[in-house]
Amino acid sequence: MKVLVIGGGAREHALCRSLSLDPEVTALYCAPGNAGIAEVAELRPVDALDGDAVARLATELGAGLVVVGPEAPLVAGVADAVRAAGIPCFGPSGEAAQLEGSKAFAKDVMAGAGVPTARSYVCTTAEEIDTALDAFGAPYVVKDDGLAAGKGVVVTDDIEAARAHALACDRVVIEEFLDGPEVSLFAITDGTTVVPLQPAQDFKRALDGDEGPNTGGMGAYSPLPWADPKLVDEVLETVLQPTVDELHRRGTPFSGLLYAGLALTSRGVRVIEFNARFGDPETQVVLARLRTPLAGLLLASANGTLDEVPSLNWRDDAAVTVVIASHNYPDTPRTGDPIDGLADVAAQDAPHAYVLHAGTKADGRTVLSAGGRVLSVTATGPDLGKARERAYTALGRIRLDGSQHRTDIALKAAEDAAAGV
Repeated sequence: MKVLVIGGGAREHALCRSLSLDPEVTALYCAPGNAGIAEVAELRPVDALDGDAVARLATELGAGLVVVGPEAPLVAGVADAVRAAGIPCFGPSGEAAQLEGSKAFAKDVMAGAGVPTARSYVCTTAEEIDTALDAFGAPYVVKDDGLAAGKGVVVTDDIEAARAHALACDRVVIEEFLDGPEVSLFAITDGTTVVPLQPAQDFKRALDGDEGPNTGGMGAYSPLPWADPKLVDEVLETVLQPTVDELHRRGTPFSGLLYAGLALTSRGVRVIEFNARFGDPETQVVLARLRTPLAGLLLASANGTLDEVPSLNWRDDAAVTVVIASHNYPDTPRTGDPIDGLADVAAQDAPHAYVLHAGTKADGRTVLSAGGRVLSVTATGPDLGKARERAYTALGRIRLDGSQHRTDIALKAAEDAAAGV
C-alpha cells in the first residue's frame, strides 16, 4: 500500500523508518517531514492543521493509509477530514482526541471509566487556584488544560512558580503529586479491541539527575527490567480497555494510538495523563523493538479489524534513545546551526545505532538545526548496558554547536539490571 505520514519530528521519523522496512509498503510519503525523513520517504508540503489539504494530498497520492503523528492535527480534526474522503486513517477523531486536548475532559472520562488517577481540581479563577494549591500542598502539580507541546506541566515545590504557571493558563488542572517511578505504555486500538505495546520510560527533565526544567523528553529506554511482568496486563485491564469502552459508550469511539502516562505509586498504578498519539521519545525505542510489520497493524486500527491481528512479535533486544537538543532548550532554542557527523554514524554504527531527526532542515547538502529537540540517537543491544553504550558512542560522533544532552539516560536501569537488582 501507499502510506502518507503527517508530521515532521523524530516520532514521525521513527514511524517512517519502520514503515519503510515493511514489505507491504510500496510507496511512503511524509508531509512536511524533515531532512532525515527525506532519506526514507518522499516529502510533500502541507499545512498539517488543514484537514482538507491533508485529505486532498492523500487523494492525489493514492494513499491507502494516512498516519497522523502529532497531537495538534488530531485535535484539529484532520483524521476526520481524511476519513470523510474515504481514506483509512490512523488517529482518533477530533472529538476523541480531546482525551489529550483537554486535561479536564480526560479526568471526566477517567471518572466515568473508574480509571485510577490523581485527585484534581479544574480551576479558572485565581481564587480556585489558591484553594487547590493549598488543598494539595507541595510538590505542586499544575497542568495547562490544553495542548502545550509537552511543556504545559509544572511540578515544583515553589508555590509562587506554581501559581504563576496556573495564572498564565486559561483553564488549569491542579492535582495531587503521585510518588513512584513513571512508565509510558502505548496501545493501538480500533475503538473496541485494544492491543498494548511494550512499556518504556522517558526522561522529562532537561539535566542529569532529573534536574532542570520539564521538556518534551530528553531520552527513553525499553524494556523495563525492574517492572512487574504483569504490569501490561494490569494496565490493559484497569486503564486502557475501560477508557476505550467509556469513550465508545459516550458515542466518541477512540481509534488510533492511546498513550497512558503512568505512575507506579505506593497505592498502585495511577494515570498521570493520556495522549492521543505516539509519544516522543518513547516511540523511538518501542518501534526499535517491534518485529511485527507496522503498516498492517496501523491499517487494522483504521479499519476496525484489530481483533484479526495475530499477537505482536517483539525483539529480545533492548533499545535506548538519547535526545540532542539545541542551545537554550527548552527556553527559546537557537536554530540554524550546521550538524556534522551524521554520515559517520551511518558508516560506523549501523545497523545497531542510527539517528532519527526531530528539528532539522536541509540547506543544500548541509543539515541545519531547526527546533528545540534536534536529533534522537537510537541504539539497540542485547541488554540496556550495550544499547546505552552504542547510543552514546554514536552520539559522540555528532557535532552541533552549543547542543546539550543528558548523559544518564537508562544508566540506573542498566546498572541495576547488570547487578541483578
